[in-house]
Amino acid sequence: MKKIRVFLTTFFALFSVLVISCTDKKNYASPPGYDLNKPVKYNMPERLTEISGIAFHNGNADTLYAEDDEEGRVYYFKPGDKEVSHSELGKGGDYEDIAVLGNQVIILRSDGVLFVCPLARLKTGMTGSVQKWDNILPQGEYEGLYADEKTNQLYALCKHCSNEKTSKECSIYSFTLTANGAIKSTGKSAIDVQDIAAKLGQGKISFHPSALAKNQQTNEWYVLSSVNKILVITDSSWKVKAVYPLNPGVFMQPEGIAFDGNNTLYISNEGDKIASGNVLRFSYKK
Repeated sequence: MKKIRVFLTTFFALFSVLVISCTDKKNYASPPGYDLNKPVKYNMPERLTEISGIAFHNGNADTLYAEDDEEGRVYYFKPGDKEVSHSELGKGGDYEDIAVLGNQVIILRSDGVLFVCPLARLKTGMTGSVQKWDNILPQGEYEGLYADEKTNQLYALCKHCSNEKTSKECSIYSFTLTANGAIKSTGKSAIDVQDIAAKLGQGKISFHPSALAKNQQTNEWYVLSSVNKILVITDSSWKVKAVYPLNPGVFMQPEGIAFDGNNTLYISNEGDKIASGNVLRFSYKK
């Protein structure tokens, strides 16, 4: 009976993927300059099936930094490479996003704990100087982390915080990071979830974001939600400008987002037992 259940589960999962790929051929709307319907896809090796966050350092597209969901490892590679390198930053846990700011790499655990390591040590595999920062974020579940290297600000995005209603607002907390890895709070902002619902033509939604990044050319925030299958665009003050539903046939589980120095957009999808994780690349066209 167990074998039959496993077979049926696998069959229906494959059938669902086939149905989506065959029926959802329509073009979805995209932000100006991008076509979210036509990505270049980089499949990840098995060790990065559960790829979550992604980031670049100073927009350098030659090295993409990523972390998986469970191991506390930081991976670094050029998109398209068959081999990926990694270093250990933390013990097993639920890790959700990654950022590189100055000479430091930071990973975010879902409970709001941050792990900081010198970038130079990461690439040598010597990560004994990892600093752990906890009790700096309110209690909640966090999935998004972004480093603005122009302003030296670090942003943590709350997926579901205990001090807010997900149908009303989504909180973003900002910090500065010193050269020695110390973190200092610099404020709080919020996205009005009711504005997102209005853009979608819905009366009410619960918004659960998974990643964020800033488009440095337009100074807009791109906020990704895997649960809601949407991409939200806000201005620099977090006011909602547009909302784009995502094609589930392309974005199976979008968990990470980043821009390189050419304003190329990258979105990572977590995989499963059937499909590998991947990174999608969308070139920018004026």
